[in-house]
Amino acid sequence: MRAVVLDGPVAAGELRVSRVAVPEPEPGWVRIKVEAFGLNRSEYHLRAGLATGARFPVIPGIEAAGTVDLAPGGEFTPGQQVVAMMGGMGRQYDGGYAEYTVVPASSVIPVETKLDWATLGALPEMLQTAHGSLYTGLDIQPGQTFLVRGGTSSVGVAAAVLAKDHGLTVLSTTRNPERLELLRELGVDHPLLDDGNLAESVRKLFPDGVNAALELVGTNVLPDTLKATAVHGTVCFTGMLSDAWTIPDFYPMDYLPNGVRLTAYSGESSDLPAAAFQRYVDLVADGRLPIRVDRVFAMEEIAEAHQVMEDGRAVGKLVVRVN
Repeated sequence: MRAVVLDGPVAAGELRVSRVAVPEPEPGWVRIKVEAFGLNRSEYHLRAGLATGARFPVIPGIEAAGTVDLAPGGEFTPGQQVVAMMGGMGRQYDGGYAEYTVVPASSVIPVETKLDWATLGALPEMLQTAHGSLYTGLDIQPGQTFLVRGGTSSVGVAAAVLAKDHGLTVLSTTRNPERLELLRELGVDHPLLDDGNLAESVRKLFPDGVNAALELVGTNVLPDTLKATAVHGTVCFTGMLSDAWTIPDFYPMDYLPNGVRLTAYSGESSDLPAAAFQRYVDLVADGRLPIRVDRVFAMEEIAEAHQVMEDGRAVGKLVVRVN
């Protein structure tokens, strides 16, 4: 089969499609014929040598969409539409950058849809991360004000759309003024240009600050996001688009504004129930959930796709169509 294999950290331009053996599943695992997979920032971290807990050689890819090819434990039926994500995919064992992938049955979610494969391939990890951040990390409630920092990323787009669907007033950021209109088209109530001093802009709109904030940029801007958040509001740290992961010499009394809560989210596929995923997929298919796919690549274009991701040139999700 065709697959992208990493023997160690490489530049984006060094990624190549190779020929490897089709993997065989053991009971409790499922072999999926991959039709499409989304690109994720964590795969850039792996490829660039920034990730921890990875083994080499490995086929990267923390998600995939396709059909069941073989399930020796009987958990799924051959030909059944499924998606898979997380659970060590593309790190501890081979992931979705291949024509076939073998994953634990616990990482597989069944789905029924007439969406094209590229659109379905964009959804698993994006929706899982957005859903988990909103409901596990932030416990959002209708009527709240909600800030997405890193709003043109795939998770940022999904989070804004899901929050609007849940009845929140949404503020979302971009560093590129040309992308403000795209945020408006996605239904964002208050698109904001992020100049590094976002708290001032937020408090001009909402003097008491927002009830909830999703941090997708990194620790370099986290103090400013905390300042934009109301007393008893919550900031959920989910993403690191800036590759700034840690807080040196963290002193909570100085770092955290009075009464503002800081949490984090980095969950698994089990955090997104199959019924919730199916509902989201149905909303996308009906045009009521405007998830944005920025570009679809062929598998042989994987080097270009990774370069676009690394450079931050996408608004929404980058997807690779396998066949």
